[in-house]
Amino acid sequence: MSQPIKVEKTVTINKPAEELYRFWHNFGNLPRFMKHLKDVKVHNNKRESSGHATRTHWTTSGVLGGSVEWDADIIEDRENELITWASVEGADVDNSGSVRFQPAPGDRGTEVKVVTKYNPPGGAIGATIAKLFGEEPEQQIGDDLRRFKMLMEAGEIATTEGQPRGK
Repeated sequence: MSQPIKVEKTVTINKPAEELYRFWHNFGNLPRFMKHLKDVKVHNNKRESSGHATRTHWTTSGVLGGSVEWDADIIEDRENELITWASVEGADVDNSGSVRFQPAPGDRGTEVKVVTKYNPPGGAIGATIAKLFGEEPEQQIGDDLRRFKMLMEAGEIATTEGQPRGK
């Protein structure tokens, strides 16, 4: 059996925690900056106070043009501070994690910290194959956070895609 893969990444964004949390908490926004994420749907929106977690359905692009889907529950949701989640039992991708929003030192915006842990499909072999296709989790989450920063600070994500190359 393979060990779970754990990734932690932090980025400082020059925006208030409330604004960043609100954008992230609208889970349909996540594919705007998470490159491999196709869609996130909320199944029910019962708050924790009612004793029910919010269930979400995630669809990502997989290797060779396929897609991978799973359901996850929002375990903890502290407004403007923290969102934690865990995939439901039997999910194609067994994963859990959190995103934390906290004031940056010196009143320089907000530190956004993502921690994710998952067991790759197919165990260690699946993780090795994923790396061959450029799906390195640490790099991917770092890239996603940089795109989130650009989107929140500049209102768009700077890209060179589709631009002609200079000679």
